[in-house]
Amino acid sequence: MLAIYKKELRAYFTNPLGFVFVGIFLAVSALLFSYTTFLSKTYDTSSYFLLMIFVLVLLLPLLTMRLFAEEKKLRTEQLLLTAPISLTGMVLGKFFAAFTMFFGCMLVSCINFIPLYVIAAAERGNLSYSTTYVGPVTAQIVGSMIAIILIGAVFIALGTLVSTLTENQLAAAIITMAAIFGLIFTSLISSFVPVVWIRTALNWISVLGRFSNLSSGVFDIAAVVYYLSLAFVFLFLTVRVYEKRRWN
Repeated sequence: MLAIYKKELRAYFTNPLGFVFVGIFLAVSALLFSYTTFLSKTYDTSSYFLLMIFVLVLLLPLLTMRLFAEEKKLRTEQLLLTAPISLTGMVLGKFFAAFTMFFGCMLVSCINFIPLYVIAAAERGNLSYSTTYVGPVTAQIVGSMIAIILIGAVFIALGTLVSTLTENQLAAAIITMAAIFGLIFTSLISSFVPVVWIRTALNWISVLGRFSNLSSGVFDIAAVVYYLSLAFVFLFLTVRVYEKRRWN
């Protein structure tokens, strides 16, 4: 698995894709943060993180579209299937390479929060006798970061699965975007569904349905387990796809 992981991680920087992803991700996150906090004159970061979910819909397929589609296009898929490595290790190596790129960008984007704390410290200095807290809510920021990272893992796992279904990278990216939109769209339409059990089912499978608790600074273990389980299901299906191909 480690060899696959290193190979895939190196591949992101031997072509422009990795640099394009990092550049766009950091630029968009900085612009969104400025728009939702500084221009709005607020310390509330909930709008920023909610918009970042929709940014991930567009950007994460760029990381996953080549994972297996490129192997099929270059006819190197058979080398993977006959290599002395388990299929699970192969899939996890590719998944974690893409996740590392995303996770690294999320960590770097934390720089956005530094000016908020600096401004808050300056404002508190001018309110000598005020008992009202002025500044960003750290629990909200940490909880939202955890939620975004977990949601990103789900999207990357889904993109990994989709990448096994075609050798066309553009098609893999578009299908992944559509599938991710489907996961998000369920929560948007659930409130308009009159049937209770259908509405409950839509809320259960929605990735946004469990975002609110974490983004409010409440550590919801059920939400964490849900996101990890969903990512596991997509990776499990990816392994099954290649297991079937190996035997065929």
